[in-house]
Parts: sequence; C-alpha cells; structure tokens
Amino acid sequence: MFLGTYTPRLDTKGRIILPAKFRDELSAGLVLTRGQERCLYVFPVAEFERIHETMRSSPLPGRQARDFMRMFLSGASDEVPDKQGRVTIPPVLREYAGLSQELTVIGSGSRAEIWDSKAWEEYMAQTEAEFASLDEDPFAPIL
Repeated sequence: MFLGTYTPRLDTKGRIILPAKFRDELSAGLVLTRGQERCLYVFPVAEFERIHETMRSSPLPGRQARDFMRMFLSGASDEVPDKQGRVTIPPVLREYAGLSQELTVIGSGSRAEIWDSKAWEEYMAQTEAEFASLDEDPFAPIL
C-alpha cells in the first residue's frame, strides 16, 4: 500500500528518484499514466494490468467511459526503475502534469501520485477546507 507524502526533485534528464518506501513494490516495474486533477498516477504493473482487464471486460456504454479509457491508456508508459530507484517521466506526461523541478509524491492506497509541488499546494489549500467542513465521513460504513 502506498502511503505518505514525499518531495523529490525532477532532474535535468526528466528523472525522479522514487521514495524509498515505494521502491520494493515498484522495483519489478511500474506504469505511469495521466491522472485526474493534472497529476500522474503510478501503478505497480500487476495493479495496472488488473485495472486494464476490468476496463477491457466492461462494456463501454457511453462517451465518458470511452473518453476516460482513451486518456488513461494513451498516456501510459511502462518503466523499470534503475538501481538508484530512478524513473524517467516521459515528456508528454511531464507536460500534462505541468511538472517543474519541485515535485510532491503522495501515496494513495493502490497507487502513488506525482504532482508539481505548487499544484499540490493549491489542491491541498482548496481541498482541506472542504475536508474540514464535511458533515459526515463519506467512508463511515467502512471505518
């Protein structure tokens, strides 16, 4: 499971050093793809394959489902970290997420997310107020 918040830097070759806590789970390979809110999703290969199989076996009843699948899969890039735990983020994905040198990597359960640090700070400022004002826990039946 991916948990926590980390602040690595993007080097001049477009590489990121994965957080040490994520390296074991991603050492055999990972898939980077477009995420929502202009971040990048990082999946272990097995999890990405599970998601793809679910998508593939589902009917595509509407345009939204087709659009989501196109955006999600067309930007996907499979990568294998080097011995230092570095992964190259393809230019098209760096551009999509508006990545600068300052990054924030968060754990989000079954995936990690890579954000430009300024975008993450803006997202947190907006979302924290909403989080604090929730009248009820949306996961109450689970917790």
